Amino acid sequence: MITSGKAHIFGDHVDTDVIIPAYALSDPGTEALAKNCMAGIAPGFSERVSKGDILVAGLNFGCGSSREHAPIAIKACGISCIIAKSFARIFFRNCINIGLPALEIPGIDAIAQDGDILKIDISTGLLVNTSTGKEYKATALPPFMLNIINAGGLVAYSKQNTSAPKNMQ
Repeated sequence: MITSGKAHIFGDHVDTDVIIPAYALSDPGTEALAKNCMAGIAPGFSERVSKGDILVAGLNFGCGSSREHAPIAIKACGISCIIAKSFARIFFRNCINIGLPALEIPGIDAIAQDGDILKIDISTGLLVNTSTGKEYKATALPPFMLNIINAGGLVAYSKQNTSAPKNMQ
């Protein structure tokens, strides 16, 4: 799976409360979440995102509460992948569980600038900054996580890989 898009840069310790502020949770629909994505730190962010763009962040991205709404908002506004120095673990798993690729690259803040065009092969972790022509390697995701992402998330993966007992078919 290869994705390509414009980089949107954020710093260290971006928490879920600024990714999707509490006031935006009154309407949990994906359209409302998308509209309010990053509203606590970058108002109007969703209007600057084109489908397929890539969110680039620093250390501990997604820290704070474990609300699944944060990665849902990011995916719903059109982001195809998040690349960070590191992720809060629950946020990382929530990304995988909804089918949003989340990859770690140490030093990503020195690799990409806001607006650079990035191309990443999710299955190998190879990142190409097409604006600079340089290549980098992300920490590869294990095959079972790639399977979940390729299925569209954990629910879709479970439906595809669960069959009824023989006496119920």
